[in-house]
Amino acid sequence: MASVRRLSARTVVPTAMAVLFTLALILYSEEAFQAAIGGLELFLKIVFPSLLPFFVMSEVMLGLGVVHFMGTIFEPLMRPLFNVPGVGAFVLSMGLAAGYPMDAVITGKFRRSGMCTKVEGERLLAFTNTADPLFIFGAVAVGMFHSPYVGRVLAVGHYLAALAVGLIFRFYRRNDPERTAADPSGGSGFILARAYRAMQKARAEDGRPLGQILGDAVVDSMKTLAMICGFIMFFAVLVRVLEQARLAPYLSLPLHGLAALIGLDQSLVPAMFAGLMEIDIGCVQASTADAPAVQQVVVAGAIVAWSGLSVHGQIASVLHNTDISMKPYLIARALHAALAGLFTLLAIDPAALVR
Repeated sequence: MASVRRLSARTVVPTAMAVLFTLALILYSEEAFQAAIGGLELFLKIVFPSLLPFFVMSEVMLGLGVVHFMGTIFEPLMRPLFNVPGVGAFVLSMGLAAGYPMDAVITGKFRRSGMCTKVEGERLLAFTNTADPLFIFGAVAVGMFHSPYVGRVLAVGHYLAALAVGLIFRFYRRNDPERTAADPSGGSGFILARAYRAMQKARAEDGRPLGQILGDAVVDSMKTLAMICGFIMFFAVLVRVLEQARLAPYLSLPLHGLAALIGLDQSLVPAMFAGLMEIDIGCVQASTADAPAVQQVVVAGAIVAWSGLSVHGQIASVLHNTDISMKPYLIARALHAALAGLFTLLAIDPAALVR
């Protein structure tokens, strides 16, 4: 009987929420339409051109065996530091260059091809899910806070916190019985020779000509980007509808207690709630809140590290056909947000803020 009640709750609650949201779309159709256009513009002007080249090239490099070459080279670094295979260096570098959800896309491919175990994939997602420098320095620092200095502070806090999360998560399920082999080539000798053999082996196993690799890369990348566009538009509409329905103040009540507990100005709570849902909207509201400048930057740093339910939905979507769990990822994001806020606070100089 108890299981029936749990099953009913799992069915009724999402169904009720979907019905209410649909009714809200009808009631606030004009606002929802404008929010959807805003989400689409964000995708077309920023997300699409910044991510497409990286998506395509990651597929090409994987097909050509370059990733396997890097995996052998960086194994002596990635394994002791983060307890992940050497190919994790490729995930980390592409995540740093392109931002979310690049790391999850590549990690999902690695898991499906057996280049990492389930636990190693979860460790990778814990610390490679970072914002790209262009977003931090351009969109947030200059575009929202109108201060290049804010970009430097946010970057220091964000990337140091990601590194700290990686070092902490190296102990997550430390004794992994399925740990991947250190050498993808299966041989021995000088590291460059082993890396070259690993690349040759991967290229032979793939077998596709370069033209087909490139074509497949473009097709797969466009499918993934279409999904990302949908998530961005959906959450932009969701946040706007919640605001128009005046539900956001009630849903954000727990955040008022959190803000009071850590000494944040209450005017930052709407930004915290918006950032919980969508990163861009949250950062914009943090930059315009009637609060001390230092607190504005700290909250923005935490929002960028958390990255928003919109990004989490994208991550879940690209991992849907793998056995990688989202629970460690969400714990890591909460830890990343807390550490990024702390490191940002420690790094910032209030006198250097330009308002």
